[in-house]
Amino acid sequence: MRIIPIIACAVLLTGCNFKAVPDPTLSARDTAFMALVPDAEFDPHFARYLVSDPTKERPGTVVVETKERQLYLVLPDGKAVRYGVTVGDEAYGWSGTATVDRKAEWPAWNPPAEMVKRWPHVHPMQGGAANPLGARALYLSDKGRDTLYRIHGTNEPEKIGQAASSGCIRMRNIDVVDLFNRVPVGATVIVR
Repeated sequence: MRIIPIIACAVLLTGCNFKAVPDPTLSARDTAFMALVPDAEFDPHFARYLVSDPTKERPGTVVVETKERQLYLVLPDGKAVRYGVTVGDEAYGWSGTATVDRKAEWPAWNPPAEMVKRWPHVHPMQGGAANPLGARALYLSDKGRDTLYRIHGTNEPEKIGQAASSGCIRMRNIDVVDLFNRVPVGATVIVR
């Protein structure tokens, strides 16, 4: 009788339309800094997978589905890489279309004035393990103007899958390295 549930699970899993994506190669600095911010346990639903593209956008486009807490990088042939993300808290969320204006490894963080006003304890920081921007940042612009929103890593990986940021899209550090390696400056980002 135990064999029936095992066969049923195997049949169900064969219908799954996703597969894991290998981790990117890391530099010595990445490895050292990331070891200081170990990944929290998280729902496997927010792991990085190759999936059938649900967005129907053109290849190279980044699509953030805020309600799903998922980011998709559209690939050719109807595929996409799906990543779990933290999105903006309801009061700070945003949507629209932007362009990746620049990219940075272990970026410095300069909190905007409105954030400092809300949280006077925050201050600028150099890149590193304690920095809220994490391992990489993709800076978003709208018609050449900085939106002040970023897609970036995090020093709070336990919040992946939540609406907990001040509007930025946060990713696990290993995932933002993977995205950073795949997305060029000039790529379109759609936040829905």
